[in-house]
Amino acid sequence: MFSLGKKKTIEYLQSPLLDNCDFLEHAFCTRRGGASRDDYKSLNMSFREGDEEFRVLQNWDYLATAFAIPLERFLVVNQVHGDAIFVIKPHGNYFSSSNELNYDAIVTSRADLVICIKTADCVPVFIVDQVKKVIAVVHAGWNGSALGISAKVIRLMQKQYDCLPQDILAAIGPSIGKCCYEVDQATADAFRQQNNSDLFLQQGPKKDKWMLDLPEANRRQLLETGVPEINIEVSGYCTACNQDMFFSHRGSGGITGRQVNFVMIKSDNPCRVLTLDDDLRKIH
Repeated sequence: MFSLGKKKTIEYLQSPLLDNCDFLEHAFCTRRGGASRDDYKSLNMSFREGDEEFRVLQNWDYLATAFAIPLERFLVVNQVHGDAIFVIKPHGNYFSSSNELNYDAIVTSRADLVICIKTADCVPVFIVDQVKKVIAVVHAGWNGSALGISAKVIRLMQKQYDCLPQDILAAIGPSIGKCCYEVDQATADAFRQQNNSDLFLQQGPKKDKWMLDLPEANRRQLLETGVPEINIEVSGYCTACNQDMFFSHRGSGGITGRQVNFVMIKSDNPCRVLTLDDDLRKIH
């Protein structure tokens, strides 16, 4: 079970599994503790949903102040509901000012860079190699999940960083649950090619409708890559069922804000390894 914390006004959830790594700072933020009003109340972190810009800027300032992290260290990509992965090198510039950051996952071994995913029903997945100190954030909506984005990130980490599945930890944050996520036949068909799809896709109460368990679909992808089950933690929170705590696109009818989920490698701190057989250029 994820633990609830609060720093200044900011309420957030943390994974006890990732808390075992002293080199990490991470949080799955709620919608509470910000300056936004009405449909965006209160910690809306997106400029794109219709909220007043100055309030969103104030929310980012609240977040940075609460966690004592300079605002320019937060990195947010565009999130286009695909499976493209942004790999950030440990040193030097990592993108040009003209580069469009159209990605749905970020992977890096760079310290003191806060990599972020915004959500309002989609699944935020944090992936951490606790030995090599490589981290990833994944925005897994239905399309990205159907494309196998979580598994794709693991395979990239194995290829580019020599990560071993048994060293990888994963935390699957708050998202819409199987209780509330009804999808059409075309969406259901996009998942049928995945192994054990019957474990996360079931016939719904309506004709030609299906209930999709997105967190479980991503958990299954991680397991398929060899990550041990004990190394994967799921929050258990449904964003649509808990709209007092989280933004939910489906629950609100489409007019709502976005909460942010982030992870960072801190400098020069050791990790308690589990035993088991420079710049922010854009905030959107």
